[in-house]
Amino acid sequence: MSAQSTPDPAIPGDTGPTSSRGRTKGRRRRPPTGRRRALTVTAWTAAGIVVLGGTGAGYLYFKLNDNLKTVDINQALGTDRPGKADNGSENILVLGSDSRSGTNKKLGGGTDDGSARSDTAMIVHVYEGHKKATVISMPRDTLVDRPECTDAKGATHPAVHGAMFNESYSTGGAACTVKTVESLTGLRMDHYLEVDFNGFEKLIDELGGVQVTTTKAIHDPDSHLNLAAGPHTLSGQQALGLVRTRHGVGDGSDLGRIQLQQAFVKALVEQVKHIGLFTSPKKLYDLADTATKAVTADSDLGSVNSLMSFADGLKGISSSHMTMVTMPVRYDPANPNRVVVVKSKAQLVWDALRNDRPVPKAATEGTATGEAKGVVSAPGAS
Repeated sequence: MSAQSTPDPAIPGDTGPTSSRGRTKGRRRRPPTGRRRALTVTAWTAAGIVVLGGTGAGYLYFKLNDNLKTVDINQALGTDRPGKADNGSENILVLGSDSRSGTNKKLGGGTDDGSARSDTAMIVHVYEGHKKATVISMPRDTLVDRPECTDAKGATHPAVHGAMFNESYSTGGAACTVKTVESLTGLRMDHYLEVDFNGFEKLIDELGGVQVTTTKAIHDPDSHLNLAAGPHTLSGQQALGLVRTRHGVGDGSDLGRIQLQQAFVKALVEQVKHIGLFTSPKKLYDLADTATKAVTADSDLGSVNSLMSFADGLKGISSSHMTMVTMPVRYDPANPNRVVVVKSKAQLVWDALRNDRPVPKAATEGTATGEAKGVVSAPGAS
């Protein structure tokens, strides 16, 4: 089994038969129950809902604008960055943060220590023409070389060899995470979007839930999830539990959790496509209000008008034109709870995105993967 899902034959990253990789012996360590998971809504889903901002004028427009939180990535990182692509493609880093303060503590559990972690990260590559996309999941447990970072308070943190990927966010926030991703991939992140626990749950509830089918029962008291095998319309709380769970199904690895997240993302995109948003102005506004409160964006997307324009360019991408790929990794021989990048295969991924090409199936063949593929699917999604 590879770390790449199989889309329709005509879309980027189409895969064929894949090879398997043996699992590392020994039971992987159960992470502390306080460390909870959150899924980031895909870039076009979060931004696409905000398209409805254009239906309001005056007070409503400015209220939505005031909801938005922004971070100036360009100013924080300066000019020492990869160049922008000139082929019409875009890369968006989409992050889910598991801040455990305030309302999020109730959802995620754990100690309110004032900190936040990047729990889920995805690079969304939108191809020229904005009709297809490839989504690269970045495992949070990956050991990487984190570059020197400056946090929001101006403190400088030295470069670290072999740091966990998600520590970039807790060390230096959004800018440090973007810098780490750009250093790892050599790709310019054109935009940044972030969603937290509370915003994610509310967004799913405002959408009326998300329809999925599970092929196995999923029971995980840590993430408060109890699903029988069969069709479900997940509430916000259930959806949050699904994308957080790593012990309810599969081998308990973060890679298995990523497989569930990738399936959920497709279900979410499929759900949004079929919702009659423009039949109810109130529903339209309620969704806009929730989405703009849930999302933190880079300063280039820091207004409703900018998000509308951005989302308009993504609305043609359906779930059947998305390829889901996990960054090529292998388990760390010194610690089976961590993974390391398979550099030669990862380079195939980064080169493909740089040249706006499909990710070759060779990039993920034989790499580490979870055991939750096919457990969750969406009606009509490929």
